[in-house]
Amino acid sequence: MNTETEQTDKLGEECGVFGIYDFDGGDVASTIYYGLFALQHRGQESCGIAVSDTAGPKGKVLSAKEMGLLNENFTPDTLEKLKGDIGVGHVRYSTTGSSTRENAQPLVLNYVKGTLGLAHNGNLINAGELRHELEYSGAIFQTTIDSEVIAYHIARERLNSKTVEEAVGRAMHKIKGAYSLIVMSPRKLIGARDPYGFKPLCIGRRDHAYILASETCALDTIGAEYVRDVEPGEIVTISPDKGIESDKSMCLPREKHGRCIFEYIYFARPDSRIDGVSVYDSRIMAGKFLAMDSPVEADLVVGVPESGNCAALGYSMQSGIPYGQAFVKNTYVGRTFIKPGQKSRESSVQVKLNAIKEAVNGKRIIMIDDSIVRGTTSDRIVRMLREAGAKEVHMRVSSPPFLYPCYFGTDVPAREQLIAYERSVEEICRIIGADSLGYLRMERLTQIAGGLEICKGCFTGEYPLKPPTEDIRGELA
Repeated sequence: MNTETEQTDKLGEECGVFGIYDFDGGDVASTIYYGLFALQHRGQESCGIAVSDTAGPKGKVLSAKEMGLLNENFTPDTLEKLKGDIGVGHVRYSTTGSSTRENAQPLVLNYVKGTLGLAHNGNLINAGELRHELEYSGAIFQTTIDSEVIAYHIARERLNSKTVEEAVGRAMHKIKGAYSLIVMSPRKLIGARDPYGFKPLCIGRRDHAYILASETCALDTIGAEYVRDVEPGEIVTISPDKGIESDKSMCLPREKHGRCIFEYIYFARPDSRIDGVSVYDSRIMAGKFLAMDSPVEADLVVGVPESGNCAALGYSMQSGIPYGQAFVKNTYVGRTFIKPGQKSRESSVQVKLNAIKEAVNGKRIIMIDDSIVRGTTSDRIVRMLREAGAKEVHMRVSSPPFLYPCYFGTDVPAREQLIAYERSVEEICRIIGADSLGYLRMERLTQIAGGLEICKGCFTGEYPLKPPTEDIRGELA
């Protein structure tokens, strides 16, 4: 289990992927860096960039990957050495496979047809079965992540395919689960999204360069225009000869899609659009629905930074209760800060967050957060507001209660660790010490996602595809 998730009681971010092909032959490493910088919120454990020169020796790939944040590892000198006009990048949060440098991406494979660079966001549910099958046929694995299983299958299928994109399509028929992939071959950039659309992937353009990225905010950061989203089940191939080619043979009917609702509630940056839906608007709407469905008299509405802020603003807009700031967040604390010892008086929550006494003293507070996982943080934040002088603390949550684990790349733990497991809302309210507690109603989820078909498995136990019979989530188990 990821220790930082244990400390903060927050969902683990997913991963962020970014790829670019500059048809004019310009170096792309610095652009990948800035694109990944915009996606840093999706993964802060490791980062990597791999590039190739399409005019140079076929199959030569230069790469660098390290543990930690981008700005801790990539200097101008590092980027200067990464010469190439096509490349992929990745920021990682581990959901399967331990947090080690070997498991950092992008993965680079050398095989009989040349090289492949691969960046993956998501989680396969049949990775163990596929890994065993490959091992028994002689494959030697360098990592413990399911992304390497995908890379092996693409390389293997390439031997019997006319093109690398055909090999990606054949591999997609074998792998099951959640994935957004960016694959770099010597002369092509390929993007693929699982048929259910669990993970986001979009296409952008800047002059004669085409970009694939997890979120539109990465396109904005590098000055690229948004072209469109990669559709669930679609494979797009980018090359100078043909521009963007599309293969939709894996696409499912829209009603079978299963986009992760937490892109809209928590994961994505509020300035992104996922499948045409504004994340900011989704969170404002969630707050408005909370005000409509769980009203309470109060003096001030506040959000738990950062992901609770938009929903808090929406609650304020709908209720007419003033919106304010009750917390200061230490922006210099990353996911990897040293946890205070058990005997220390420092709280890991207070290192990151502190209440503003002047803002809350003597007031009835409505506090909005995106989720409650184990409840270990919520009680401390409620207590923090009371110690700052709040008369009442009413908590509202912009998602329904977690009742089941996630198998598709979101860090939702086993049921027994979820505070809502076998507990009523009233019991949870008592445990966290709030005066009242309200969750977003289930029927509101599709509304905040713009009517798109979404995955609600962590709330209902009903998943878009059958989950594995054993827990395949590595250290999450």
